[in-house]
Amino acid sequence: MTPLVCKIIWLAGIVCWVIIRYPFHRKAKRNSVFISRYGRRERSILGFAGLCLYVIPGVYALTGFPGSLDRLFIPAIGWLGLLVLCGGLWLFFQSHADLGKNWSISLEIRERHALVQTGIYRFIRHPMYASFFVLALAQFLLLPNWVAGVAGLVGVSILYAFRVRNEERLMRETFGSDYVHYMTKTKRLIPWIF
Repeated sequence: MTPLVCKIIWLAGIVCWVIIRYPFHRKAKRNSVFISRYGRRERSILGFAGLCLYVIPGVYALTGFPGSLDRLFIPAIGWLGLLVLCGGLWLFFQSHADLGKNWSISLEIRERHALVQTGIYRFIRHPMYASFFVLALAQFLLLPNWVAGVAGLVGVSILYAFRVRNEERLMRETFGSDYVHYMTKTKRLIPWIF
């Protein structure tokens, strides 16, 4: 394991992320939106998260900038990053697969939207956000640079902090007591803990 291999693994992870999301994005375009909260605020939050998860680490992976802020590279940390990346991609895929036609990139309710409480959603309400945190941790482990490594964790934290309450409010408005009951049975990100 070398720093170059870790950068290649991170880039391959981004390619896998796009491959996983693409078919769900295509299918989502075919389903009519009943309620949408996608506006300037939402675009700004998603844009900032994208900057932190893809652009900043992408610049580092491709150019080495800012190399002056590199951390000590430890091969075992790179191997751990690979394992964490695989777990994050699995969780990302599973959250999409379990949502099926209910998936949306933003805060939207589709026509005939269903409250999903099966699969990974039996254990946590926001597995996609959990996958983003896991993928950001993989980014930190794979990219031994203080800016590129930490950027993903910052971006996901901002995304989570500014979206999850609005998302849960929209779900309560849409599904009422069913969603409130679902909230009592599950945690947000980590099963049985948080």
